Amino acid sequence: MPAMSAEAAAGPMQVLMISDFVCPWCYLGLVEIARVEREYEVDVRHVPYLLDPATPPEGKPRRPMTRPGDPPTAMELRAEAAGIRFTRGREWTSNSVLAHEGAEFAQEAGRAREYAREVFRAYFTELEDIGKVEVLLRAGERAGLDVAALREALEAHVYRPRVLEAVGWTREAGVSGVPTFVFGERFAMSGAQDAAVFDTVMERLGVPRRAG
Repeated sequence: MPAMSAEAAAGPMQVLMISDFVCPWCYLGLVEIARVEREYEVDVRHVPYLLDPATPPEGKPRRPMTRPGDPPTAMELRAEAAGIRFTRGREWTSNSVLAHEGAEFAQEAGRAREYAREVFRAYFTELEDIGKVEVLLRAGERAGLDVAALREALEAHVYRPRVLEAVGWTREAGVSGVPTFVFGERFAMSGAQDAAVFDTVMERLGVPRRAG
């Protein structure tokens, strides 16, 4: 990766979070990177990724991986500790391109993190189909977005070229799993790591904590 310019180094470090809304580990990663952004001088930008590019536009059926009586998985236990509830029994995998389009709208509105959290919640907690406009509008409303403007952007696919370009970039960059975090064009890390790992990365890269 190219080195950071002196101008970029002078401000908050940019952190790219490459993720997909149908990835449960990305939901966990969002919670942790939000903590990092609150505590350190970083600016997080969400970059779209398609976990399964072959998912048709309307989505596809899936078989639940767990049964109601099964003991909690390691992922479910970690999610619970992070304040996330994964509801069992999801029988549908959504195509997430439209949700990523909404994320670009939210980024411009300054509500990217709030929108992402609500879309993840809709998919993993409420078991909704995030490939549908109405589901994304409800998530956008909870995130504080202008719902009418969001609807217009989604129905016109205003941000689809940008999303597809970014997805192509992640493939060309060799990203093969998510979440992947890129810190200031200096270091990349894959997986929803725990708090101690992120703190170690911040220390090694010399990123200061926010005042107060």
